[in-house]
Amino acid sequence: MATPRQPDAVDAILAQWHQERPDLDVSPMGPLGRIKRCASLLQRRLDETFAGFGLSFWEFDVLATLRRSGAPYCLAPTTLFSTLMVTSGTMTHRMGKLESQGWITRLPNPADARSSLVQLTAEGLALIDRAVEAHVANQHRILAPIKAADLAALDARLSMLLAALEPSGDSQP
Repeated sequence: MATPRQPDAVDAILAQWHQERPDLDVSPMGPLGRIKRCASLLQRRLDETFAGFGLSFWEFDVLATLRRSGAPYCLAPTTLFSTLMVTSGTMTHRMGKLESQGWITRLPNPADARSSLVQLTAEGLALIDRAVEAHVANQHRILAPIKAADLAALDARLSMLLAALEPSGDSQP
């Protein structure tokens, strides 16, 4: 038996479509609309935490990608832009901004004289370590109202959806 829930904004949209186009099965709009709305609302809450450290989402993302790569927190720009799913031009612009902030440095690549590596500076490492601690605490706060079993079930279902959406073998973090 389904647990009763409060109607949400997506329910109102579905009701309008049922009224206007009863001939259409708009049921996929329910989960997809809720996922999109959740993503938007979550991004706002995440951005608030990043802003507390003077970071935008993309800045946090780049610094966190370097940090989680492990010491010496250094990656090739191509690895960074493919992991972050941005173009090389976008990555070049972002690297310039992060470098001007003193959070990263570009180093010559000893394996390939034609390319460089991107590395966290000591300042960048200290910043991302503080920011990621706050980010994880924020994530815990956001999810606190949901029971552990419900979160596990949601995670499993979202994993199934992700597997259905991602091209085969494309599970970049």
